[in-house]
Amino acid sequence: MKKEAIEKVCRSVLSKVRPSKREREEVLSFSGSLADKLEKKLGSKKIIAEVMVEGSVAKDTWLAGERDVDVFMLLSMKYSKEDFPTVLDVVKEFVGGGWREVYAEHPYVEADLKGYTVDFVPCFKIRKADEVISSVDRSPLHTAYVKAHLSEAMKDDVRLLKRFMHGTNVYGAEIKVKGFSGYACEVLVLSYGSFSEVLEAASKWRRGQIVDGEGFYEDSEDEARMLFDSPLIIVDPIDKNRNVAAAVSMKKLGEFVAASRMFLEFPVEEFFYPQETKPLAVSDLHQEFEARGTDVIFLVFNRVDVAPDVLWGQLWKSSESLRKLLKRNDFQVINASAWSDEHGVNVLLFELENALISQSKKHVGPPVISGYAEKFLKKHVGVERTVSGPWIEDGRWIVLLRRRFNDATLLLREKLKDGGVRVGIGSKLVNGIRNNLAILKNGEISDFYSSNSDFARFLTEYLRGRPKWLSS
Repeated sequence: MKKEAIEKVCRSVLSKVRPSKREREEVLSFSGSLADKLEKKLGSKKIIAEVMVEGSVAKDTWLAGERDVDVFMLLSMKYSKEDFPTVLDVVKEFVGGGWREVYAEHPYVEADLKGYTVDFVPCFKIRKADEVISSVDRSPLHTAYVKAHLSEAMKDDVRLLKRFMHGTNVYGAEIKVKGFSGYACEVLVLSYGSFSEVLEAASKWRRGQIVDGEGFYEDSEDEARMLFDSPLIIVDPIDKNRNVAAAVSMKKLGEFVAASRMFLEFPVEEFFYPQETKPLAVSDLHQEFEARGTDVIFLVFNRVDVAPDVLWGQLWKSSESLRKLLKRNDFQVINASAWSDEHGVNVLLFELENALISQSKKHVGPPVISGYAEKFLKKHVGVERTVSGPWIEDGRWIVLLRRRFNDATLLLREKLKDGGVRVGIGSKLVNGIRNNLAILKNGEISDFYSSNSDFARFLTEYLRGRPKWLSS
């Protein structure tokens, strides 16, 4: 019965995610013509490059309605990375306007053309993975491998898996998400055979799971775990030394495993197309903060002009550093998160059991008979921070100390007044925090919440605290 229900849901979803004949023709015509024209343009500038469409368009695994095209310029080994800027200058001239220079391992150009978002990526033409000079050099090899092994039926299975991952919020290898890439979806379907079989397998995964379709580590899985040291290992079928799932965090792995189990038990279309979050009314927001009985602190500051992956890397780094700062000062951090619109403003969020704690704390010292006892007494007898003691309890010296900070907002304001240089704030965020930081607690976020619908949805989902697919 469940098998029939799963098949029914998959048929319905496929009718939405499989591109129509017309869309397919339009996408392939646009991307193919673009590649041909760019190759001629490069040739006119004496740059010999093979221009190819890569990614999901080339592999016929894109989802209906997606308007993303990857165009790669394959250069021979007579060129070097120093030639990439020259190649991209030709691309900019070819595009004419509306382009953006984006940085990953090396720069590439993103442009909006006729309703499509096109990435123009220079790389080197290689025959096998061990010739890689830049990480994107593998992409044409990935395309060739997938096209050679993926059947027509499997292409639809990849689409189902991508849509399922979108719906359960685990799709995307970028630092913001730390989830699964499109290529990871393709390799998983190739490894297990179908969408349903991927979910069946994933429902039994454990930390350190290895997916190795080519059997590179069939008799040496421990070697693979030592080499990659990741929550999930998907061995790249064209490069045994690369983990396709390197970006996948333990959180996203856990969410995918749990969602797979739940879907197999209760197969409904909401896993693929969850309901859009309706933000709480401001009055309900205040009630939610009151009912929780915790304190949620928001650090709101300006965005800096860096690429999204760099920005999110800095946000997560800064969030972890401040979480540790709060913990060192005895504040119990329940959870932490981050939000950004990626062009104007950022928010770091910390939920604490209490933002205001007692002014003093009990500090346990060394045993009375310890060699460190004298040093402890010299440090604490008669000093300003000592509220009471030292006294002996259960054979150890004890002292009651006045905390340096018993208010989390004051702690953060003090430590961030210079931008947070000394407490681990990402270097790209320091100026934004130094020059324009607001520290808000609970309902004080209401004005910003009311003015920004994306943030309102984020905060509503944070306060709800569970995946959309986990029914109440």
